[in-house]
Amino acid sequence: MVLTKTEILELEDFSKKIRIETLKEFGSIGSGHIGGSMSIIELLAVLYGKVMKVKPQNPQWEDRDWLILSKGHAGPSLYATLALKGFFPREWLSTLNKGGTRLPSHCNRILTPGVDMSTGTLGQGISVGLGISKGLKLNNKNSFVYVIVGDGESQEGQIWEAALFGGNAKADNLIVFVDYNKQQLDGYVNDINPLGDLGQKWKEFGWDVQEINGHNVDEIYKAIQKAKEVKDKSHVIIMHTIKGKGCNFAEGVELNHHMTFNEEQIESAIEALEKSHF
Repeated sequence: MVLTKTEILELEDFSKKIRIETLKEFGSIGSGHIGGSMSIIELLAVLYGKVMKVKPQNPQWEDRDWLILSKGHAGPSLYATLALKGFFPREWLSTLNKGGTRLPSHCNRILTPGVDMSTGTLGQGISVGLGISKGLKLNNKNSFVYVIVGDGESQEGQIWEAALFGGNAKADNLIVFVDYNKQQLDGYVNDINPLGDLGQKWKEFGWDVQEINGHNVDEIYKAIQKAKEVKDKSHVIIMHTIKGKGCNFAEGVELNHHMTFNEEQIESAIEALEKSHF
């Protein structure tokens, strides 16, 4: 199954809408984890726009696909996606990380409809995803579990404990995405704690591995479909991305993990997106 040109354009447009709504969220508070939120947006667009089985009016639907945003600080881009899909009113987005909000800085499954795991303590998502995937198999559910981890997060020991178990578990209903944007909280990954040949590492643990351009919706979709054709292996898709992608005051900035910004910067970034065709 391949995407038509029309479907590709629709997913690119969905990506742009997610970016704009995410920027509006950040603009409502003047600060936030903007870099890593921007780098996973094409993936979210493909998952929620074309791939995942979900019911926005019934977020706990037992036959749904699951998403675990292990890099939970990127929650604002997930919130924008969920709001655009109708999981909750779009007006909630302006309450990001404010008193009484249902949308905290990091994902919380109790507060936010459509969030499947509370995250923010890095390294835990794959372990939980493996447990859920095994449970779904035991209950004869034909559902997939998707987990998004960061490259900085990949320095956590629990990631590699999960990699070892996942290779042996052969959870073919689990797809892990690594947001390989080459930056972490306080600089570039290669300057702090290089990951080496990340794809080869995962292969050594017995996973089905692909590497793609994480900002190309067609490549993302094809990689997911290809992974689903491989049986008896857990899957990892390493996405080469750009931290801060599509935000003109964050993209290309070294320390863009968490930033402060003003209303003019947000308005300029949104205006540039509205005119863009990337």
